[in-house]
Amino acid sequence: MLATHNSPQIDKITTNNLLVVFAEFLDLDVSAGDAAKDTLKTYIRQLHQFLEWCDCRLLNPVTITKNDIKKYRRWMIEQKKYKPATIALKLAVVRRFYQAAVEKGMISINPAAGVKPPREKLDPAEKITYLEQTEVESLLGIIPEDGTIISARDKAMIAIMALEGTRTVELHRADIASLVRQGQNLGIRVEGKRSIRVVPLTPDIAHLLVNYLHIRETAGEVLKPTRPLFIVTGNNSRGKRISRRGIRAIVDKYLQQASLKHTPGRTISAHSLRHTAGTLALRSGADLRQVQDLLGHKDPRTTSIYAHVGDRWQNNPALKLNINIPSL
Repeated sequence: MLATHNSPQIDKITTNNLLVVFAEFLDLDVSAGDAAKDTLKTYIRQLHQFLEWCDCRLLNPVTITKNDIKKYRRWMIEQKKYKPATIALKLAVVRRFYQAAVEKGMISINPAAGVKPPREKLDPAEKITYLEQTEVESLLGIIPEDGTIISARDKAMIAIMALEGTRTVELHRADIASLVRQGQNLGIRVEGKRSIRVVPLTPDIAHLLVNYLHIRETAGEVLKPTRPLFIVTGNNSRGKRISRRGIRAIVDKYLQQASLKHTPGRTISAHSLRHTAGTLALRSGADLRQVQDLLGHKDPRTTSIYAHVGDRWQNNPALKLNINIPSL
């Protein structure tokens, strides 16, 4: 018999019991047992916030009710001022926490089931921030060509992100063995969100990457297959795999130097470079399916948002109106 709030068995269950079951879920079920460390850390961090919220209110997580979960949602909206997408993530973690307990027969009802996040009020296209072609050229042009590992790495990495649309996590995970050569063509096998794909590099970008690796070899490094594709060059961590945070910091540095980080109505981030690749590719006439494959989108509707961004101004119906507006 499953434990319920009215069953004496529930008194024998502790928060630690639930945490043990959740730990097993993280290990075996998240991303079919192949979750990235960052993903697991995110799950644990979000759950701990919920447990701290319960503790501050003297609520027992074992006997919590659906109404309590709704109060948690209200707290996130009113006190923390979280965006709907952030609340959706936090509620999803809590829901999986209790679902793991349900599946193990520890509790009979998932109190977080059916508690939905507030609806997103923003236009999806409004989240898309990207650089124009001339801005990409300015960004790449500001990176020195001084023959150092740092400059060679940064130019290759940013070119791949801005023109090929790779995610930071994909470049973080890539090894020397991830390089794929077909004839004269070079690509990178990347591992993203539950998928693996080959990103075909343009000849110019391939030249940048080969040059970067050549400089590493010249410096005395043996490029074994298991070595990271992109490495740290600082004294404390020289030669180690570059982190996602490190990639974002590098991108931000050059965005700041190029005066592209913050402009009126727009803030550019490392992820904006992925948006840049999708938007500019569709604008230049690339097929939607081709761009979907390049970016590794499961759903073509995700890719189509980039097309909508460009269409909003270029195909604005108001441009077809033959109305003269008096000049000021």
